[in-house]
This record gives sequence, structure tokens and C-alpha cells, in this order.
Amino acid sequence: MDQNDALLGQGALPESNQPAEHNSNVNMETLLNQEGMTLDFPQPGEIRTGVVASISPTQILVSVGAKSEGVITGRELETIPAEEHTALQVGQEILVYVLNAEDDNGNVVLSYTRAQEQKGWAEVEKMLEDSATYEGKVDGFNKGGIIVPVYGLRGFIPASQLSISRRMTVTGDTPDQRYAKMIGEPISVRVIEVDRKRRRLILSERAASSETRQSIKERVIESLKEGESYTGKVTSLADFGAFVNVNGADGLVHLSEISWDRVQHPSEVLEVGQEVHVKVINIDREKRRIGLSIRALQNDPWQNKVEKFKVGQLVEGVITRLTKFGAFARLEGDLEGLIHISEISENRIEHPKEAGLHEGDVVTLRVIRIDPDQRRIGLSLRKVDSGAFKDLDLKQISLDGVSLEMDDKTVAPEEAPAIQEPPANDETPAGEIPAAEVPAAETPEQ
Repeated sequence: MDQNDALLGQGALPESNQPAEHNSNVNMETLLNQEGMTLDFPQPGEIRTGVVASISPTQILVSVGAKSEGVITGRELETIPAEEHTALQVGQEILVYVLNAEDDNGNVVLSYTRAQEQKGWAEVEKMLEDSATYEGKVDGFNKGGIIVPVYGLRGFIPASQLSISRRMTVTGDTPDQRYAKMIGEPISVRVIEVDRKRRRLILSERAASSETRQSIKERVIESLKEGESYTGKVTSLADFGAFVNVNGADGLVHLSEISWDRVQHPSEVLEVGQEVHVKVINIDREKRRIGLSIRALQNDPWQNKVEKFKVGQLVEGVITRLTKFGAFARLEGDLEGLIHISEISENRIEHPKEAGLHEGDVVTLRVIRIDPDQRRIGLSLRKVDSGAFKDLDLKQISLDGVSLEMDDKTVAPEEAPAIQEPPANDETPAGEIPAAEVPAAETPEQ
């Protein structure tokens, strides 16, 4: 028996039979590689460019270079925006995301929206790296800020990251009042935070804006006009007044310009965030200061109250305060006038108390001055009996309906004869005695 027969007898197989067993362990991919032909099998999580093979109401088949076409179906089909779904055509190249390399039916399961999303994340990451600016539109809002879509992703702009000029227009107590009017408005943003895992995309309009507070104020000051009225928003309150933002720049409403009524602190009538109408009363372009007034747009109640008073009129007042320079007297309501120290007595005094005045005293006073611009009324105590106002006093008595007695006859006020003034040279005609010098008891009888 030769050597070959011996080997066969020990169980050795003929050489020609050995490859048959080896081939059973070789997969299709290995055979293709041996023949110089390769098939790029999809891997889960991979993004591929495919070609739409067919479109039906229940699925979209996409050729991605695998042994069979990939399929977009079920929930993944429903998530495709209707507008984009309608625009898809057979033969069109699209990006798809591999969810499963092979399902139970041997299909490659794909997602269109996931591919767009991953592409979007790659784009915003590049934007963050390059500090690039994106031009978008406001699409929505929540309680903390507004929503702007960026490459198919929902980017969030916190209220603190809105531009200065936009923040100044935000008013209202609810998110709807503050942000609803911004929907559809164009906006420039930059990416300031990206977190793919947490699906977090934070944007900033402020970072994309080249405007500073100073540049905005300079621009606004140039556009404002003294005497014009504007709508603004209260931004802060201080002991000396309130700051109101007008068109992006803050102006000061001094405490005295908030209301015609006496105000101790702005918080009594104003609150931060409140919309108010203001009038520009002063612009200092050198110091970049804007003076505003709220009360200038309101009717001055003082003017209405003082209309009934005339210079020279006798009035009744209540002493409310005593000072070194005089005494204040309330005429009616909260309307007060000043009796200067020189108008209290004919004698020189250092304090109203020296003339016997006390708070709460009711006295008759003479109106000697009305200053509408300064909103002041000057009063006099010593001129109450002044002869200089004799004619005015008689006229006031007449208007008050008081009858005058003359020559033992009662004459109605409107029938009272005019008072004869003495001649200019103070000479009385012979045989006549000035009426003012005739004692009442000596008036000749008719």
C-alpha cells in the first residue's frame, strides 16, 4: 500500500473534497471581497445619502447601496413635515439616518427627520465654533423667552439674551402679552450653547447685535424732539424720580414731574414695567440726558381751582403752617397761598406768631398775586382794609347781593349810584364837603 493509501486509511480526505466544507463557513461579504466586489452595508446611527426609489401613502423606499432598499415607514414617516413630504420625488437624493441595519423582514429601517436633525446639530456646532450669525424668524415663545428655528432645530433665546432695543419693547404681565407680538419678526442670532445629548440649543440676539447702550442712546437722542410726547416703559424707580425707556434709551421723570399731586416716592403711583405716556421737556445732548414729564400731559387741577380767584379779592383762609418767612393759608380743598412775613402786619415782625397768628386760625385775607407758571398765590393780611381796594370791595359786595343804604333809602346793588371821585387837583368846589369826610350822624336831612 503506498503512502497515499495509508493516509486515506487514517481518515484523511481527498484534497479535492476539502474546499466544500470551507465554503460553508464563508459569508457573502467575504466572497465579494475575494472577487474584488464590495458591498457597503449600513450601520445603525450612520447618516447616508440615498435615492428615493418609490413613494406610497404608507412608506418611502430609499436606495442606500445595501442588498435591499431601506424603508421609511410608520412613525418615522409621520414625523416628516407635510410640506417636505409633498416635495419629495422619485429619483431625488436625500439624507437618511440608519435606525436598524436589518429588521425582522430583512429591511434597512431609515429615518428622514433624524437625518435632518443630526445635520442641524452639526451645523449649529459649527456656528458655535465660528461665532457665526444666523438670520431667522421668531416662531414661538414660552414663559422664559422666545423660540427661533435654526436648521430644523428649536433654538431658545432667554429674555436676558434679547437685544437691548427689543427688551425695551417687552411689556405685560404674561408671556402672551410680552412675546406674542414678536412672532414672525426677523431676528439675528448667535449660538452660545449646544448640547446634543440633552437636545439643548441656546441662542443670543444680544451677542449678534453690534449696538451698545451708548450707541442706542445717542441714536434715540438725535431722533427725539422737545415738546413731543412718546410712549415708554418704567425701567427703575429712585427716591428722586423714575427712569422711563423711550425707543431704547432711558430718560428721567423727576419726582416733581410725575404728578400734579404731592408724591413722596415714585412707587406711590408707578411700578417697574408699567407703560406710561411722557413728554420730552429737556434734552442735554452733551451729557446725553433726557428729561421727561408725565404730569405735563395731564390737566393741571391747580389751574381749575384758581380760576375762581382774582387779584384784590377778599377770601377766607385757614392758617396751616407758620414759618420764619410767613404763613401758609388753605383757601379751599388743598389749595394754599402764602402770606409773606411783610404782608402780615403793618409793623415789622420776625415771626407770624408776633402778630398773634396760630395754626388753625380762620382769617380774612386779600389775594395780591396769582402766578400760574409757578403755581403760587400771594396773600396779604395787612391789606385787607386797604383803601386801595375800596372800589373792588364795593363791587364784590355788590356782586354778593348785599344792599347799600344811601339817604335813608334802600337801593338795590345794581341801582347804586357811582361813587364820585374827588377832582384830580384835590380841590373841592365851594360850598361842598367831600362825602368821605361827612360823619354819618351829620348827614343833612331832606
